[in-house]
Amino acid sequence: MELIGTVDPAHPLVVVALEQEARHFVTDFPVLVTGVGKVRAAVAVAHALGGGARPRELVNVGTAGGLHPGMEGTHEVATVFQHDFDDPALHAVTGRHDGPPLALSATRAVTPEQAPAPSTPGGTAAPVLATGDRFVAGGPVRDRLAGVADLVDMEGYAVAAAGAMLGVPTRLVKHVSDSADESAGTTWVEGVDACARVLAEWVGTRLA
Repeated sequence: MELIGTVDPAHPLVVVALEQEARHFVTDFPVLVTGVGKVRAAVAVAHALGGGARPRELVNVGTAGGLHPGMEGTHEVATVFQHDFDDPALHAVTGRHDGPPLALSATRAVTPEQAPAPSTPGGTAAPVLATGDRFVAGGPVRDRLAGVADLVDMEGYAVAAAGAMLGVPTRLVKHVSDSADESAGTTWVEGVDACARVLAEWVGTRLA
């Protein structure tokens, strides 16, 4: 985890998983590099905000796998859920919802609220993001996720959940780096620098 800059309530905190995704940023906004996965992302956000000032909003930008033809470019997420957390089954046992899907605004930051469990992909106008502690590269996992989501990553849900717990509005902005298929690892490595340039342009031109 690394926090670059100082968090203050007048500005957003930009959250990324990896330095490679932020290497071309030119911004005065603080940037939090969390590391990969849900645990690192949630802990990093909680640590950065737990004892001091809150930012105006959390803006998690990063790469994601696209699960459908046409899922290219940069998308702001409308709904995010954990694809490796069985909330319905655990609710049946415990009576608690400890990991429900979260609804976000695709046009402005709002504090995430519990959303209905996704049943069909939202499409490019209202993309659904599946987050899990697994790099999806084809196989049955990808096939299953393609029926309920548009994008897949490893940190988005954790950032949104941490933001909701801390009362900080959250946005998730993902650039498609690969097709989450068997070539995803190679494609990500070869294309991450180009993705980072696109993300840097988004941060530099779309955040104010």
